[in-house]
Amino acid sequence: MTSLIARARSLLFVPALRPERFAKALNSGAGCVILDLEDAVAPEQKGLARDHLADSLPELGRTQLARTLVRINAAGTPWYEEDLKLLAEWSAQGLAGVVVPKSEEIATLQEVGAALGAAAQLVPLVESLAGLDAVHLLARTPQVARLAFGHLDFQLDLGMRCGTEETELTSARFALVAASRRGQLPAPVDGVTVDTANVQRLLDDSHRARAFGFGGKLCIHPAQVRPVEESFAPSPSEVEWAQRVVNEARSRKGEAFSLDGRMVDLPVVRLAEKTLLLAGRP
Repeated sequence: MTSLIARARSLLFVPALRPERFAKALNSGAGCVILDLEDAVAPEQKGLARDHLADSLPELGRTQLARTLVRINAAGTPWYEEDLKLLAEWSAQGLAGVVVPKSEEIATLQEVGAALGAAAQLVPLVESLAGLDAVHLLARTPQVARLAFGHLDFQLDLGMRCGTEETELTSARFALVAASRRGQLPAPVDGVTVDTANVQRLLDDSHRARAFGFGGKLCIHPAQVRPVEESFAPSPSEVEWAQRVVNEARSRKGEAFSLDGRMVDLPVVRLAEKTLLLAGRP
């Protein structure tokens, strides 16, 4: 999978009620932008938000549409079917896809995929115990581009009270990473950091997510984009090490060798190659 969704490190939410923010979000440096019809919109404003979206999508160019997702309302809500009707037209015109909230069943993803067409990519948002129980099946559903973790709703569903380091969510995060690997999907996307004024918390959350094996993070403010992008990108020292490993491995023609006092064998070479790929190096 080489789509922009698959490669995105930062995915920035924008309320669909605020079309004046769409251009700013797309120019923020975020890998993808998520125009939100769900949590960011009160029930009485759902129709207005959809109307704003319908008016704004024609103003986006092809390149912008390829970086744009829409978070629809959940299946079973009064707004779900109208969301799909609107987006079916735009999926055929280059809209990247949709974020599917409260993802718990394959049938729902299949229904969304069928309504939007084969070109639409889906990002299931795992936000409940039922979603976690089904995560390995969700990851194997056609048209799914990547998994995302809605850790705040997940805590609410289970009545959890997580500390700052969120050690209580260790098993859930591992499950998303493992399901993504089994389903041959890109690394999943971790949830938001709600304290938009606390850069250190954002960095700590991002570094923890990367250590777990996540490949990106959901953002709720443009100021979060750059720190997230930098946190998930290989550092200059990592890239320099990886290049040295790959260069030496090529000259050794498959033999193990020592570099800086450490043995380098095939798994280490594969890690170095992956680091260069993430850094955009050949």
